Amino acid sequence: MSNLSIADDLFFGRTDITERGAQAALARACGGADDGELFLEYSVSESFSFDDGRLRAASSDTTQGFGLRAIADEATGYAHCSELSDAALARAADTVSSVTRGYDGSFQGAPPGTNQVLYEDINPLAEVPFTAKTKLLADIDAYLRAKDDRVRQVITSLSGEWRVVEIIRPGGERVADIRPLVRLNIAVMVGQGDHQETGSHGTGGRVGYAAFIAPDAWAASADEALRQALVMLDAVPAPAGEMEVVLGPGWPGILLHEAVGHGLEGDFNRKKTSVFAGLMGQRVAAPGVTVIDDGTMEGRRGSLTVDDEGTPSSATTLIEDGILVGLMQDRMNARLMGAVPTGNGRRQDFAHKPMPRMTNTFMVDGDKTREEILASVKHGIYAVNFGGGQVDITSGKFVFSMSEAYLVENGKIGPAVRGATLIGNGADALTNITMVGDDMVLDPGVGTCGKDGQGVPVGVGQPTLKISALTVGGTAA
Repeated sequence: MSNLSIADDLFFGRTDITERGAQAALARACGGADDGELFLEYSVSESFSFDDGRLRAASSDTTQGFGLRAIADEATGYAHCSELSDAALARAADTVSSVTRGYDGSFQGAPPGTNQVLYEDINPLAEVPFTAKTKLLADIDAYLRAKDDRVRQVITSLSGEWRVVEIIRPGGERVADIRPLVRLNIAVMVGQGDHQETGSHGTGGRVGYAAFIAPDAWAASADEALRQALVMLDAVPAPAGEMEVVLGPGWPGILLHEAVGHGLEGDFNRKKTSVFAGLMGQRVAAPGVTVIDDGTMEGRRGSLTVDDEGTPSSATTLIEDGILVGLMQDRMNARLMGAVPTGNGRRQDFAHKPMPRMTNTFMVDGDKTREEILASVKHGIYAVNFGGGQVDITSGKFVFSMSEAYLVENGKIGPAVRGATLIGNGADALTNITMVGDDMVLDPGVGTCGKDGQGVPVGVGQPTLKISALTVGGTAA
């Protein structure tokens, strides 16, 4: 069956919504509007948590509902409900239509169609039995405890989701997407005397559980979590001050995502609250720096066949050789800015209206090796993994904690450091990039991005790169 056939069966064959009722509600809600749609959603999810040698929690959830939207200029009328019925749609249409009273818009055309397939419609929850999922977590726990007698605690979790969405427009255009999503997380605490440290690693993507059940699929993640924890046992207090910083490949791209990516979303630029507002066509990064947001990468956590407005995902070049050349756009901000939607209109679920959001955002390869980059550092920090961080979109200022980092002296990697933070400004950091590596990788599939109270799955990535100067906050006396 096609995605649309499966979605039609869920929403029109098993609920009290009819196609006629949906079109009537859309016509009433969007009459005189510039844009709008009906967003239908059905989602089943589950999660398992294993801690201290036993299954601590297991949960499952089923949600369904609709979001009905009409847009007049930049004003939005939005109503949502978990009741899937013609009556609920009619009530929502009465509410939403208030935004168009006294307004005579020109309704925006439908998004282009797509026949791309980025992930299977597999339902992870039905793929393997309950016992196989819990055994996976128990096996990881036993594996790590047997690997090193310094292991004091192992926390593992597994989650899966199968989400079906259908987007309908007043003209009758319809598009559906079926989105699997899984994630495996492993955290290890190790101890030596009174000193304890933790390490963690996770993997995930728009695939089924089968990719994680076999030992050769999860052993690498378990080993990586343990390695990080053991490294930190011997860490020394981090120094403080301005110094050279080398960022490792992969997950450190979260700094790029937070400090730069959000500033390149259409809404912040239209409202001129981004540090990059008004700089299109100008140099915003060092030569050799190219940044892309690509929602079309097969099986990736941040990928979407179509976004939550029905626009096909695309690969959008944001910065090319240091020049700002593009922004991530949903339909409303694209229309108001005279631009083209890029397939970045995303929402957490049916209870939220869409807005410009990242998908998989990364910096492309340069021409330097990791060894060349590290050899060039006189005195600095090599940041391999990041923890949490905070960013001010308007100013671009950021603070990030480093969960794994090392001192570098005269090109040689020294001891690991603990308690290190990076403090800087995203725009300044871009212009201070002096070397870009040739080893770009994407994160292992664990990213979740928050914006205006909404969380969506994303991917990040980058090659090894060197920033000539950043402020390091440390703990050394």
